[in-house]
Amino acid sequence: MGEFAYVVNVDGVVTRNDDEYLLIERGAEEAHAPGILGLPGGKLEAPPDGDDAIAATARREIAEEVGIEVGAVEYVCSGTFEADTGEQCLNVVTLCEYVGGEPAPQDPDEVAAVHWLDREELREHEDVPAFTEEYVERAAARYSE
Repeated sequence: MGEFAYVVNVDGVVTRNDDEYLLIERGAEEAHAPGILGLPGGKLEAPPDGDDAIAATARREIAEEVGIEVGAVEYVCSGTFEADTGEQCLNVVTLCEYVGGEPAPQDPDEVAAVHWLDREELREHEDVPAFTEEYVERAAARYSE
């Protein structure tokens, strides 16, 4: 049996007003999935204190990409995929409590635009891939518990 090395990616489902979800339009220059609407997130980095690396990564990436603050971070699901670059990735999806700030792209090469979409708008949008829709649906089910 071969050994696998995975890049760990953490996505954050951020919701406000009970049924609006924050999606980012990935920059045209991004190596993986340019131009699609997806969730803010990025590669796992160990926090300085070593505590709760998944939550710390979700908070850091959301702040870096869209400039907002999130509070509680809760695990939703995980899965694996192969990035357009050929890297094997473990994707961890989290539900993130929206605390404040007005989301805006912080680096236009990475994030071209931000959108608050309700679930119907999300389902109907042609640039939202099925996996993003599935992640939001799973997070929404967790949110309503």
